[in-house]
Amino acid sequence: MRDLQGKVAVVTGAASGIGAATARRLHQLGVRVVLGARRGHRLKEIADELGNERVAWAEVDIREPEQVEDLFTVAVDAFGGVDCLVANAGVGAYGGILDLDDTEIRELIDTNLTGTVWSVRHAVPLLAARDGGDIVLVSSVAGLRGRQDEAVYAATKHGVVGLAGSLDRELRPQGIRVTAMCPGATDTEFALGKGRTPDMPQLRTMMRADDVADAIAYALGQPTSMRTLLWSMRSIASEN
Repeated sequence: MRDLQGKVAVVTGAASGIGAATARRLHQLGVRVVLGARRGHRLKEIADELGNERVAWAEVDIREPEQVEDLFTVAVDAFGGVDCLVANAGVGAYGGILDLDDTEIRELIDTNLTGTVWSVRHAVPLLAARDGGDIVLVSSVAGLRGRQDEAVYAATKHGVVGLAGSLDRELRPQGIRVTAMCPGATDTEFALGKGRTPDMPQLRTMMRADDVADAIAYALGQPTSMRTLLWSMRSIASEN
């Protein structure tokens, strides 16, 4: 495993769940982390928890490319550049193709897919300036095969997997590695109120955010002579 000490990682969707767990794990490894999410008060709490010396943050809606640009400007101003993007920001909603209203569908597509594209577009020039780096796109097992009650969500996550595969071919000559992380159901705030409830017994059998964060850190820690293209993971209790 290579030493990540001093590297700079931008993590989107960092206010809770997998994003917050990833920020904490990378910070433990000596990484300077730049947190982005829509809930600025939560980012401030996490920054205060970790200590502000190696943490910066910006309130950002990744559906807006100008705000994504501002996030990367914060990274450059605070730490001089970017070595890694963990594009984790996303939303969930469960239901049949006719169950979601137009606003929910637009939010799914604009956040999960379009927002990921904006994040990558702003990261690539900064990674290239470092002669390489890492892009981790957090997709889902739904991006490999969706269930009957998540068609639009699955479509967005299939798009993220497709984006990662193509970017790997495009960016590898520049020393930029691209990994698609495809976790199964994870016990986070994700999709609560949109198909999940806090009292669901299934939550106890799901993976934890720390499990996925450890996988992301492991992928980033691989020697630069190799790359991890796609990692699919599920809870041991999952029947699917």
